[in-house]
Amino acid sequence: MQIISNLILPLIVLIIIIYGVKKKVNVYETFTTGAKESFDMTIKLFPTLLAMILGINIFVKSGILQFILNLIKPILNLIQIPSEIIPLALMRPISGSSGIALLNNIIETHGADNIISQMASVIQGSTDTTLYILTLYFGSIGIKQTKYALKVGLLADLIGIISALIITKIMF
Repeated sequence: MQIISNLILPLIVLIIIIYGVKKKVNVYETFTTGAKESFDMTIKLFPTLLAMILGINIFVKSGILQFILNLIKPILNLIQIPSEIIPLALMRPISGSSGIALLNNIIETHGADNIISQMASVIQGSTDTTLYILTLYFGSIGIKQTKYALKVGLLADLIGIISALIITKIMF
């Protein structure tokens, strides 16, 4: 299995090169042109990504997240939702890497077979990094009016979180 996983990427690259040569495309020139365009796009997106990362750090480091948790903890206890998954539910639409780090922390703390870890895992799989997607994809093509896409994306995340909680309670 290790040999196959080591060969997949080189085989994909080789197939692309063979296909390009077969179609009489200058593969090297096309690759370097694409690399130049991606560099320009990275420079164009950098301020937006930097602002998003700064906002995430301010949100986490300022204690606002803990304040929100303390505020809603009585409600969560009433409806039997573990408060440990709320940071993941709040951060997942903002940052995928933060979501993975929080999921990893939950699994390390509670174990993989615990209901809290299972809920967190289903939330991780049922939601997306909406703000990151809007920042990256809309920013790369210059769309500035993201109001409706943001609302729909966050609504889809909320539905994913609620569905994950319900399904996990039913299944486990």
